[in-house]
Amino acid sequence: MTNILKKWSRLSLVKQILVGLIIGIILALTIPEVAKPISILGSLFVGALKAIAPVLVLFLVMSAIAQHKRGHKTNMKSIIVLYLLGTFLAGLIAVIASFIFPVGLTLAKGAEGVTPPGGVVEVLKTLLLNVVDNPVNAIVNANYIGILTWAVILGLALRNAADTTKTLIGNFSDAISKMVSWVIKFAPLGIMGLVFESITTNGIEALLSYGKLLAVLIGCMVFVALVVNPIIVFAVIKQNPYPLVLKCLKESGVTAFFTRSSASNIPVNMKLCENLGLNKDSYSVSIPLGATINMAGAAVTISVLTLAAVHTLGIQVDLPTAILLSLVAAICACGASGVAGGSLLLIPLACSLFGIPNEIAMQVVGVGFIIGVLQDSFETALNSSTDVIFTAAAEFKEWRKEGKIIEIKKAA
Repeated sequence: MTNILKKWSRLSLVKQILVGLIIGIILALTIPEVAKPISILGSLFVGALKAIAPVLVLFLVMSAIAQHKRGHKTNMKSIIVLYLLGTFLAGLIAVIASFIFPVGLTLAKGAEGVTPPGGVVEVLKTLLLNVVDNPVNAIVNANYIGILTWAVILGLALRNAADTTKTLIGNFSDAISKMVSWVIKFAPLGIMGLVFESITTNGIEALLSYGKLLAVLIGCMVFVALVVNPIIVFAVIKQNPYPLVLKCLKESGVTAFFTRSSASNIPVNMKLCENLGLNKDSYSVSIPLGATINMAGAAVTISVLTLAAVHTLGIQVDLPTAILLSLVAAICACGASGVAGGSLLLIPLACSLFGIPNEIAMQVVGVGFIIGVLQDSFETALNSSTDVIFTAAAEFKEWRKEGKIIEIKKAA
């Protein structure tokens, strides 16, 4: 047993996760009733990440700003531009793909009792109200916009505090980061439980009737991940982007795929940024922010499902309206919460552009819930991995300006 544990500890986290994934699939397909108790492992893992992530973000951001030295660059402007550009382009790619491969829907119920936002103004209003949320309430409800706001304010207020105070905050930040690393070590067991529960609960039968829709959705997300994002990164760093892109997809995308929550994946992304040697002042702010506004996958989901409803109803769409949909999808995606299924409730808002009644739009949301086991997994993997990709790209750009050699294969 000791030898087995030693060999297990030598494996990388990704390989350990793959082992857990395979075991979960085998158990789900062979002895689902006998192995049913292991599903709690997935709930415990995601619950632990969700519990510690808000506290981690608060102390990391507060500590980074409090100890920030004047004149030291954080690259936040470049990172935000990349976030917004990536989200808009993802929505545009989804619109183009939906015209090339039009998809019709068999409309489904399944979204009863759920109230979507009434318009873009309501989405933006909710975001602004989240900014001034009670700090304790923001932590309890994992409101990352509120947490970020209070962390920034506290950090600025502590800029002139005594060094001992800053050291204490830094020590708390390091301690919480250590706790996160302990939680992440249980990722293989957690993902084994998550994949087991997903297969036994949803099965694959419900997905088969929506094969073409899933193909367009997943195809767009894969295209954005492997073509659009690398082009953006290449334009920024002027080097082969794939070592960085594939590294982030492997180490961030895999865990995000199974947790289906950008918020839960924040600790994983923080650790990846640390391993990449990035500036803590930048990534301690950009990663939590990305979990809220960098939503390329959500833009794809909103655009594809909205245009699927348009094609189903036989509505004619001109080019300006299609481009407007890309813009609306990007804005709506920024308002999507960093939890599983957060983008689906914004579909009625996009449908309203084409005069589609809310009753029909909510049936489209019902379709989203049916295919959510795959759609939301791919969406979150794209969203979360891109947070690190763009944060790293912005910093590598500065390294290049300073004459540093960017050896992405080693650094990444």
